[in-house]
Amino acid sequence: MKQLNILICGGGCAGPSLAFWLARAGHHVTIVERFPVLRATGAQIDIRDQGIVLLKRMGLLETVRSKRVHEAGFSFVDAQGRSKATIMANTSGKGPQTMTSEYEIMRGDLVRILYDATRDSVEYIFGKTVEHFEQDEHSVTVRFSDGMTGTYDMLVGADGQGSRIRAAIQPADAPDPVRHLGAYLAYWYISRISTDEQICKLYHVPGSRMIMSRTHSPTEGQAQFLLRDDSEELRSMPRASLDTQKQFWSSRFHGAGWQTERFIQGLQTTENFYCAEAVQIHTDTWSKGRVVLLADAAHCPSPMTAMGTTSGLVGAYVLAGEINQNSDDLPEAFANYDRKLRPFINDIQSFKPWMMRLLLPETGFAIGLIHFFAWLLVFLRMPEFVALFIPENKGGWQLPEYPPLEKTKQEI
Repeated sequence: MKQLNILICGGGCAGPSLAFWLARAGHHVTIVERFPVLRATGAQIDIRDQGIVLLKRMGLLETVRSKRVHEAGFSFVDAQGRSKATIMANTSGKGPQTMTSEYEIMRGDLVRILYDATRDSVEYIFGKTVEHFEQDEHSVTVRFSDGMTGTYDMLVGADGQGSRIRAAIQPADAPDPVRHLGAYLAYWYISRISTDEQICKLYHVPGSRMIMSRTHSPTEGQAQFLLRDDSEELRSMPRASLDTQKQFWSSRFHGAGWQTERFIQGLQTTENFYCAEAVQIHTDTWSKGRVVLLADAAHCPSPMTAMGTTSGLVGAYVLAGEINQNSDDLPEAFANYDRKLRPFINDIQSFKPWMMRLLLPETGFAIGLIHFFAWLLVFLRMPEFVALFIPENKGGWQLPEYPPLEKTKQEI
């Protein structure tokens, strides 16, 4: 096996996951991250299906378990806060997860776990990113944002759904990789009150709106507003000033009932606010020469699928396995990565427009139907049936095996 000098652009979850496997196999890995320090912040995320298997293979499952958010399940509530149906998390260890995964964790905690698992074997450089690169058949030469340059055997773009590296390798006639789903979301931290429970609560509001609340610590919780609106003028909202964004969300949800005013009040003072359009990334080009894309940069599935973190972990493992097996033929490694992973990605990205209308219904009548069918599912104990008889792996896709990655560097 040829040992490679690899640069990864992006220090979130997927980049360090890839670095974990590559460093274990004996490759030299550098991660550049544009933030000046480790970005160990963010909302509650979940790990599902094949992602749980991979954390076990990494030896990190128990560490993740120790940092879990202990969310018991999720509940649909009405304007008075009354529960219409509650579906508990599947903690049986068998079958698929419900909306609440057995492994709920704050993004910052997972970032920290992955960083701690790689900090001694991977070089981290904070406060700069890749500005430009050129490649030939032997190497990739990178110019960084601080003016420095470096030469590497390959470059990985793990720089998110707005990836600049993706833009640089796309064919000139390629269609726009961003698929707009016609929805927007915002979340922020709020102070916890005595009546908050360890249950995710979903409150639908007429006008294609939804409010979600979660509790992740003894003192803090999270509020999330979701809105279905495909108007062009809203697409610039996530790039507007912070005050403009907060004013927009406050005005669109003011008077919506339940605990809306409490959440809006928390919005005014929060230091942990995030606003984004719900999109997917679809591109036929995951690599070019010695440059390859990973996770959201290649195939963002959108928050609506609850598979973003898991798909990043899976993609990192498959890419590392193929690089390690074909370190002297990277185009072959990248072609295999595409061929093996794309069926899984196609499956989790099969989010149809009607699903968004179901998630964020327009009328009170439609909301009532959702509450009724959710109640009926619980009454018939369908979640328990699914856990017992439905396989957990998405679409029957089987996670590949790469035995050399399971060995430590010393064993190799």
